[in-house]
Amino acid sequence: MTTIDERIPSTLPVTARTPWWSNLRRMVAPLLFMSPASLLVLVFFFTPVLILFGISLTNLSSSTGFRNWEWVGLENYRRIFVHPQSVDVFRNTVKYVLFTLALFNVGLAMVLALLTTHIPRRTGFFFRSLWLLPRITPSVVYIMMWKYMAADAPYGILNQHLFGPLGVEPTNWLPAQAWAFVILTNGFVGASFGMIIFTSAIESIPRDYMIAALVDGCNLLQRIRYVILPMLRWPLLFVTTYQTLSLLTSFEYILLLTEGQFNTEVWSLWAYQRALNNYWGNFQWGFGAALAMILVGVGLLMAVVYMRYFQFNQLVQEPKIEAL
Repeated sequence: MTTIDERIPSTLPVTARTPWWSNLRRMVAPLLFMSPASLLVLVFFFTPVLILFGISLTNLSSSTGFRNWEWVGLENYRRIFVHPQSVDVFRNTVKYVLFTLALFNVGLAMVLALLTTHIPRRTGFFFRSLWLLPRITPSVVYIMMWKYMAADAPYGILNQHLFGPLGVEPTNWLPAQAWAFVILTNGFVGASFGMIIFTSAIESIPRDYMIAALVDGCNLLQRIRYVILPMLRWPLLFVTTYQTLSLLTSFEYILLLTEGQFNTEVWSLWAYQRALNNYWGNFQWGFGAALAMILVGVGLLMAVVYMRYFQFNQLVQEPKIEAL
């Protein structure tokens, strides 16, 4: 009687050489599938970045017009590094991105996702819907609500209904605590995005893992620490990277809330005001483009750092299948 081991050959047969057109087809097929996305990235990202870099090497402005500009090389970048405003704006940008990202866009988003997935399903869905209201509210209306809340007495809601009964002297809270309102206004909007991503990822975890954790005697905190969070590396990488890049380039709510006053000007707002919007009408397109190019470089650097930290190479590895 022949055993199973005897029926399995010790060495696999050598196959014939694969035709060159078959190898070419395997190489071309993925490129064809990727071509629509690659074309969009090329047209709407790489080309604008190259144009922006070219403009940053000129003295193009409203005073020179589109005909009398000259190539100035890296002069705009030198002006940025010696500009007395650069250090303060850079510090404000780091503060804005770090606190908004850690406290709201990732931190609060994760807390909301964990809370709403451990309560009755309909209640969690209703609660998540409420958190989407700041995102779907028009920006001007949303910021006007915050301004009305922070206004001085007798109009401010905080003064009338919160701090007033506690004996706190009324004041205009927006100039007094400008950074708190900048982070809050952006954070409540950003938390909803991460909440949806994290909620979807948590609900996609197989129930067998949770049941096995319960059988092993894990409590809620242990299930979150040892089961849920390790399986959220992909969503964490995506949300952290996306929200970092978004915060680096966003200034809409800051512009509507403070217009960069009270020491709340960030790098992207500085580039916008120099290149496209200032009181004197002297639009410095070359200088603004150089400011924007620094943001592009910082964004790419942060993306690489995040991919190294979250071990991106391991996340995209093909599953290792053992064969006899």
